[in-house]
Amino acid sequence: MANQHKKTCGIIGTGIAGLASAIRMRNKGYDVTVFEANPFVGGKCSSETSKGYRFDMGPSVFTMPGYIDELFVLSGKNPRDYFNYEQLNPVYKYFFEDGTTLESPFGAEAFAEAMSEHTRDSKEAILKYLDHTKMVYELTEDVFLKNSLHKLRNYFTWHMLKGIINFSKIGTAETMNQANSRAFKDPRLVQMFNRYATYNGSSPYLAPATLNVIPHVEIAKGAFYPEGGMFSIANCMLTLGKEIGVTYHFSTPVKEIIVKNNKACGIKTAAGDFDFDVVISNMDVYNSYAKLLPHAKKPAKTLSQPKSSSGIIFYWGIKHDFTELGLHNIFFSKNYEEEFDTIFSKKTIYNDPTIYVNITSKHTPTDAPPGCENWFAFINVPNNSGQDWDALIDQAREAMISKINRRLKTDIRPMIETEMVFDPRVIEKRTSSAFGAIYGNSSNNKFAAFNRHPNFSKEIKNLYFCGGSVHPGPSIPLCLLSAKITTGLIK
Repeated sequence: MANQHKKTCGIIGTGIAGLASAIRMRNKGYDVTVFEANPFVGGKCSSETSKGYRFDMGPSVFTMPGYIDELFVLSGKNPRDYFNYEQLNPVYKYFFEDGTTLESPFGAEAFAEAMSEHTRDSKEAILKYLDHTKMVYELTEDVFLKNSLHKLRNYFTWHMLKGIINFSKIGTAETMNQANSRAFKDPRLVQMFNRYATYNGSSPYLAPATLNVIPHVEIAKGAFYPEGGMFSIANCMLTLGKEIGVTYHFSTPVKEIIVKNNKACGIKTAAGDFDFDVVISNMDVYNSYAKLLPHAKKPAKTLSQPKSSSGIIFYWGIKHDFTELGLHNIFFSKNYEEEFDTIFSKKTIYNDPTIYVNITSKHTPTDAPPGCENWFAFINVPNNSGQDWDALIDQAREAMISKINRRLKTDIRPMIETEMVFDPRVIEKRTSSAFGAIYGNSSNNKFAAFNRHPNFSKEIKNLYFCGGSVHPGPSIPLCLLSAKITTGLIK
């Protein structure tokens, strides 16, 4: 692995992309040092415990595990010695306000069969829709997900040419809701597929129909549960990094990226200055410029793009075992359009929010005491623009408990044994996500994919960026691809 002349790389942040970048740069022969402001690893993909309950604090849906396996294979290791997972079937349980419940099985054929039995849409119509999402995914995968959009050479490839020729087919001319309303008769299916806009903090009534590729990944390619919960993803990557020689400094905030003669050449911390040949920031790109590059020319157009939504999350230890719930549960609002309008136009929380409840103790029983469950209860909210979050937390708690009680015909209030709360302020402080926007920029316009910050600085040599706030976008698979694109740009 070692080169005769060993070059050095400094990485800021141990989010998923930062951890993956460290492994990839080490395999390129660099001496790699990673700096993390927090005492824990993982960024948003971290873990906390309270009164015998363990909680994954951030991402909870896991797809495309092959991108993690790839890091171990690249390092000459067997991924199964470090990291294991199981395929989910069903993936989701959906609870609608009309009293119906739908389960989402794995596989296009099984999904279409199940939905045709319980909705007004035919199996053929559902399969036609899923075939279309597959086609869009295949057209955009190499163009948008696996290569930089900001290097001219990438436009002279067969994949890019094919994407340009078929640009009209990928759904940029209409919104997700328009496409889904045209595809399905049953409003529950429309709502179910509109929901995927929230995977990158956007509104299905504004975001382009191109984002309808997301369910293809989850339904056709599969969703998985990592053994030990989502935190095991970050943990196994840290273990691998240490084994191959990456150095990590925790509780070490970076104060500044040192730039001389338009070239990134080091990192400034309270513990001193460190010289590097290459610097990669896994910090939210907005805050990378605002906090770490005080003298740099800022890409104003890119950084001024509208930010994504955020979330209020209640981590509840529940003294009860709900057999009717699974790992992933969605309690839908009755008026989805009004909910998104409230979040993105009125910049507040909806009075009847859609609630996502993740319960890892369904698969890892030790995450909760016997007969109990660890609930990650999440609602979409606007990013932080000065709202009274303490009041909104109280409002959200009451609305969520009321909705869950009504739908499950119970009262969970006396069952809540412990509670932790995240809101946009906490999310920003803990993860450096600007304004608490979990997903960086929103995708609420057809050009959003092109407006994400590139994986490199156009003004400063040897400075690179990775993570959910830059190309290709948020989610664990995209952060892993971000690391691959970023490190692939470095010779």
